[in-house]
Parts: sequence; structure tokens; C-alpha cells
Amino acid sequence: MSGFDLTKLLAERGDERYDLHAKYLNHQLPRMLHTIGFDRVYERAEGAYFWDDAGQDHLDMLAGFGVMGLGRHHPVIRQALHDVLDAGLADLTRFDCPPLPGLLAEKLLRYAPHLDRVFFGNSGTEAVETALKFARYATGKPRVLYCTHAFHGLTTGSLSVNGEAGFRDGFAPLLPDTAIELGDLAALERELKRGDVAAFVVEPIQGKGVHPAPPGFLRAAQDLLHKHKALLIADEVQTGLGRTGDFFAYQHEPGVEPDLVCVAKALSGGYVPVGATLGKESVFRKVYSSMDRVLVHSASFGANAQAMAAGLAVLTVMEDEGIVAGVRSTGELLRARLTELIPEYELLHDVRGRGLMIGIEFGRPKSLKLRSRWTMLQAARKGLFAQMVVVPLLQKHRILTQVSGDHLEVIKLIPPLIIGEPEVERFVAAFTAVMDDAHTGGGLMWDFGRTLVKQAVAHR
Repeated sequence: MSGFDLTKLLAERGDERYDLHAKYLNHQLPRMLHTIGFDRVYERAEGAYFWDDAGQDHLDMLAGFGVMGLGRHHPVIRQALHDVLDAGLADLTRFDCPPLPGLLAEKLLRYAPHLDRVFFGNSGTEAVETALKFARYATGKPRVLYCTHAFHGLTTGSLSVNGEAGFRDGFAPLLPDTAIELGDLAALERELKRGDVAAFVVEPIQGKGVHPAPPGFLRAAQDLLHKHKALLIADEVQTGLGRTGDFFAYQHEPGVEPDLVCVAKALSGGYVPVGATLGKESVFRKVYSSMDRVLVHSASFGANAQAMAAGLAVLTVMEDEGIVAGVRSTGELLRARLTELIPEYELLHDVRGRGLMIGIEFGRPKSLKLRSRWTMLQAARKGLFAQMVVVPLLQKHRILTQVSGDHLEVIKLIPPLIIGEPEVERFVAAFTAVMDDAHTGGGLMWDFGRTLVKQAVAHR
């Protein structure tokens, strides 16, 4: 009998967490967390909250970058995973057709009735890789268009359509794909006229900076693509499954029917990695054109029973608990409460987004005292003020948020979809306190800003 005891192991060595990470994993992560004071010890979590080793609660407005759509440890999803493990299924034989993948595909496709088939992988970047491969094969064309500032993943194919140079630098050569500005139909048409474009991959709302596609852009882009026999790929890895107040974000614009749709993150229930690429019958028929090509694209852990059970439980909870409607109303409340603050604070420039995907943007103030401090930060490194806001939100108010991207003065809120008015009011109260501190010259906040400036200058 095995002597493995997980509870005992964590009790004996859990305190070594930061040292172990520094020694064996990405050594820069614990270094960064220590620097900004994020080196907390979280011991348990439930719903939209963590509890630290002192028993204090922390409000999660990050949701594991969107993975925890239904919060942490939802009882229905936990039970589904217990059930599938207890069932002792003959999983991943590779030479049978188990029921769970078919059932999840059937349920998922109900939310995109113009699509016909699903490929299951293990992550968002795999879902995008699948879409890129399928589009190239189905059209017989090599090039994919994407948007500047886009984020579609970090494996080589998805990195080729990543619009942020910081992620791409040092990993060339990548695939010969081409970037256009989000909303630039003229650039899209110009590239399509070259005749070698397989597809255009786009986030209906860009995660970096939280920028929605301009009204009418997706429909017009779709029409141009189909005119030139190219495909529209909607990357809904972060925006899908209710995040923006509709099941898919592309559904906010009438008449948009992407040829391929990528989902992941929240479909996992926060437990088992899963990615899915939904597509039209015509695309799948071309890729899997004969029995000889039955395994031309596959994934070793794709469609495993645990992931499929979690996905089925997630969709059921969303239906039973009215999650999408709740996101719509809670998101409207949160945006309204934050928008009301714009006239009160000269450093606060914009609040944008849909549903519970919200960007808070800061900008150059008018008053001389604040402007001089803002200029100091910008000269050292753009994005430091947003980091100055994120840090006291955690340290003083126990609220976890994130800066929306490198060199951006934007905070992105992507909380669990289950939050309600109490969480909205807690966040707004904390954010207001931080803004008061910033605008009255609060010493601790600006002292931390000077620390960030010194570090930014030292690493140039």
C-alpha cells in the first residue's frame, strides 16, 4: 500500500512554497511577488474569496485570469468530479467512443447553433492552434491575420498571432502572419486582396487593455472574409461562457456567425484543463476527409472523462443559476458605479467593457502637483501608476486585481461570474479609498511609486 499522504505532505512542507518555487520553477515569480508585497499565503478558497493564513478574507476580482468563472470549489462541479472518479470509467482507450465528449459537444453547440462539431484539447492556446491548423487546411491558404495588441496564447502557432512584441521577442522564426489594427476594415480588405489569407482571428473584446471591437466591425469583417473565401475565427477563450453578459461575446453583434470559435478557461470549472474548438461541418469535413486522416489532429489528454464531466457540470450550473443574466445586471451595476467616479478623480480617464470584463484606464492629470508625479512615473516606465493602484487594493483592502498588460495604465476586472452587489460595493469602496489616497498625495502610495521607478530604471 502506498505511503503517499497529501494532507501530511502539505502540513510538513507547505511553508516552503516560495523557496521551492524560487529553486525549481520560474525564479522570477517569487521575486516579483516579494517586491510588490503579493507574497501572501492563501490557505483555502470558496466562491469569490480566498482566506489567508491569518484567517482574513480576500475578494477575488481576477478569477485565475478567468478560469474560475463559477468561483472556487462550486459544489456541483466538485460532486461531478467525485462521481466521474468513483465511476472508474475506461477512459482514454483511444479506440472507443465514450459518451461524455459527445454529450458535452452537444450541449456546447446549443449556444452556437450555426456550428456543428467540436474538437476538445487541453487549453486556450491549444484551441487556437486547432483553429489555425483547421483554417489553413480547409482553405488551402497559408496566412492568418490578427490584431495588434491581441493575445491568443503562447505556443508557437498562437504566438505567431500574438500582437504584443514582448511575448514574441526572442522566439522567432514564427509563422508568416500579419497584424492589423482592431476595427481597420480597409487594412483587412487590403490583406485579403493578396489572395493568400486563410483566416482572421480576433477577440471580440481584447483582453489587453479591454478594448471591444467597434460596433459593426465583426459583421463587416465576416462579410469581407467570406467574399475572399477566408474564415472568421472568434477567440472566446476569455470572453466566452457568459463573461460579457451573453454566452459568447460575438453574439452582442447581430448576424455574426464565426466559422471557428475557441473556448477554454471557465469551461474547466477551475479544476481540469480543457479547451474546445467549435466549427462548421464544412471545415471539419475537409480536415478529417478520410479514415486515413482520422488522427491528423488529436490531443493525448483531449476529451478525458474528468474534463468532460467538469464542462457538463459548468454548463448545467450556468443554466440552473441564471449566470448569464446575473453577469449582465452585475456588470451594469459595477460599470455604472465606477463611471460615476470619473468626474471626481482627474487621474481616472475611462471605464469600459461588457458584463464582468471591465477596464479601468488612468491618464495624465491636470493639476500641476499630480502631473509632475505622473510624469516621473511615465518617464521611468509606462504602467507604473496602474501597478500603484493594484498593490494597495490588495495590501490595504484585500482585493486581488491585475494590470491589464505591460506598459498599460489599465486595470482589468474579470471576477468570478457569481459576484453580486455586496462584492461590487466592496470593490467600489476600496477603489474610491485608493483614488482618494492618490489624489491627496498619500505618502505610502507615492513612496511605493518611487520604489517602482527605481526598479524600472535599474532594469533598463
